[in-house]
Amino acid sequence: MHLANLRSVVRGCGAYLPERILTNDELSRMVDTSDEWIAQRTGIRERHIAAEGETTSQLGAKAAQAALDNAGLTADDIDLVICATSTPDYTFPATATQIQHALGIKQGVAFDLQAVCSGFVFALTTADKFLTSGSHKRALVIGAETFSRLLDWEDRGTCVLFGDGAGAVILEAQTGTQSLKDRGVLTSHLRSDGQHRSKLFVDGGPGSTRTVGHLRMEGREVFRFAVGMITDVIEDALSALGLTAADIDWLVPHQANRRIIDASAQKLGFAPEKVVVTVERHGNTSAASIPLALCEAVSDGRIKKGDLVLIESLGGGFTWGSAIIRW
Repeated sequence: MHLANLRSVVRGCGAYLPERILTNDELSRMVDTSDEWIAQRTGIRERHIAAEGETTSQLGAKAAQAALDNAGLTADDIDLVICATSTPDYTFPATATQIQHALGIKQGVAFDLQAVCSGFVFALTTADKFLTSGSHKRALVIGAETFSRLLDWEDRGTCVLFGDGAGAVILEAQTGTQSLKDRGVLTSHLRSDGQHRSKLFVDGGPGSTRTVGHLRMEGREVFRFAVGMITDVIEDALSALGLTAADIDWLVPHQANRRIIDASAQKLGFAPEKVVVTVERHGNTSAASIPLALCEAVSDGRIKKGDLVLIESLGGGFTWGSAIIRW
C-alpha cells in the first residue's frame, strides 16, 4: 500500500440522542421566553437532554456502537478513537478511553480533542492525518456532548440554544488515486483565534475557578463573526480542489442557529435543498451536531455513496474549520 495514495474513507456512521425531549413551550415555563421568540431567532423547536447519571461517554459509546454496526465492523477492527467533546465525564481520564473500554477495544490509542463546536471537524482532520500517514488503519471519530450540564438555566440567552447527543463515523485507510474521484477526506482547513474568548466561553475550570462553570455567550458578536469565518474556510476548501458550490452535493453545517446556516449558504451560493438542517429538533449539540446531521442524511437516503459532502463549523475560542469528503 503506497502511503502517498492513502485516503480516509467513511465506512459507517452512527448517532444517539437521549430520550428526554425539552420543547420550547416547556422552556417558556422555566424562563421568560416563548416558542415563537426562540424559533424566530434560532430555528430551534426542541432539544434532547441527557438523563440524570447519563454521561457523555455513554452517549458516545452508543453512537460509536451504532457506527460499528452500520459499518459491519467490531471492536477488534478499530485502532484509533478520537472523541471531540467540551463536556468530558472527568477532568481525566479522557472520555475517549471510557468509550474505548465500553466498546471492548483493547488495542490502539484513544484521546479527546477540545475545539468546542468545531471539535468534530478538528477530530476528523486529526484522524485523517493518522490514517494517511500509515500509522493506523481504522479510526472511530466521535462528537459527544452533555451541554445541558454547562447551562445556566436562568439565562434565557443561552439555555434555549443547546442540547445533548452524540454522533460517530468510522474512517478506514484505503488506497486511492489522489484524484477528485477518490472516496474519503479530500481536503480540510482549520483555524483558531484566541482573542475572541470572551464572546463564547465557560466561566470555570480546574485551573482557574476549580469549578465546572457555566456557558457565557455574546450572541450578537458570535453571529457577526460566524458568517464571515465560515465563508472563508468553505471558500478555501472549494479552492483547494478547484470546485464551486454547484459541485457539492450536500452542505452539512454545524447546527448552531438557523439564521447562521441560511446566511452562510446564501452567501456562498448553496441551494437550500442541498443543505442538511437538524437544528430545529436537536438544538446546538456542539461537537455532536455535524455527525448527528450526517447520520440522519445517510439514514434517510439523502447522502449516497460517491456524493461530495462539505462540512463546516465554528466554535468557542474561536475555532472554525471545513472539510470536503467523497462519501
